[in-house]
Amino acid sequence: MKKKVTVLGCGMVGSAIAADLSTRYQVHVYDHAPAVLQKLEAKYSVETTIADLSVEQLLQDAIRDCDLVINAVPGYMGYKTLERIIEAGRNVVDISFFEQDPFLLDELAMENGVIAIVDCGIAPGMSNIILGHHASKMDVGSFTCYVGGLPKVRTLPWQYKAPFSPIDVLEEYTRPARIVQDSVVIAKPALSEPELIDFPELGTLEAFNTDGLRTLIKTMDVPDMLEKTMRYPGHIELMRILRESGFFKKEEVRVNNNWISPIDMTAKLLFDAWKLEPGEIDYTIMRIILEGKGKDDGTTITYDLLDQMDPKTGFSSMSRTTGYTCTAAATLVLEEKFSRVGICPPEYLGKQHFELIMQYLSARNVCFKKTTS
Repeated sequence: MKKKVTVLGCGMVGSAIAADLSTRYQVHVYDHAPAVLQKLEAKYSVETTIADLSVEQLLQDAIRDCDLVINAVPGYMGYKTLERIIEAGRNVVDISFFEQDPFLLDELAMENGVIAIVDCGIAPGMSNIILGHHASKMDVGSFTCYVGGLPKVRTLPWQYKAPFSPIDVLEEYTRPARIVQDSVVIAKPALSEPELIDFPELGTLEAFNTDGLRTLIKTMDVPDMLEKTMRYPGHIELMRILRESGFFKKEEVRVNNNWISPIDMTAKLLFDAWKLEPGEIDYTIMRIILEGKGKDDGTTITYDLLDQMDPKTGFSSMSRTTGYTCTAAATLVLEEKFSRVGICPPEYLGKQHFELIMQYLSARNVCFKKTTS
């Protein structure tokens, strides 16, 4: 009998996850939007249910009868949803990328015997897996991750399209970026320390500090670590203008007789402007640089990824690279190859199953190029 997987959330990434897992498992997808569920069900062998997952009883009904849960709800719902999944005793792979510290749920997960893999996308996710693997093989002195999701066609003024929820993208422009310098955690403003990087395939991109290290700050003993997000040049200045003008504030303001949150309004307005059109080509570009220390002095390992939308399935590149990292981890749990109970960030997977995950992604044409100098 096929194992049962419940997917919570049928956005761009959740849809790619459900489609991939449906080739091997019995998949049931829950979302509040009928149109996206109908589109998925018409093309893939999945069951769907319309449900507002913020309603406690509907969430409990969704996760009651399954072998594994994929938590693909928006970030603002992520932590509470993960907590409810763990309380229900269900193994879970989470890509909601919530703001809270996932290790606050570690004791609960161990008490309930739950395997809870968190932050399992492209970055965080594959970036953690790569670092976790090499940190188990060598002394890593520094780790730098550059990553970005970009449209092929650059349209002014934004030169950007959001491959996932705009409200989660906007967090990158407001949340302080934690980096590690000389083994000390330092918080720097979002959008800070811009730099220009040339890529032969895409031209010049601008990179800026974002809070992408997350669990690596606690789990990895690496003296220098940072993550930077990449966009086409000019995007940083636009985001700074919006941020400094108050468009990203969460505190409600009164407009006429209504109280609204500026960031909610901004996300709503940008949703259409940043929406990928059907068939529109997007890229995921990533560069990870690891440098050795001690006996590994002088060793530099670089991983490069340039992925694009799959015209056969219509899934965006960010959906593929994020979603297939998630389904690789889900497969390891479902096939009982990974059994560590508790909160498990992706770097734990990298220590044991790096080659399997890379092979899984390669089979889906998500291919990293590794160079060593």
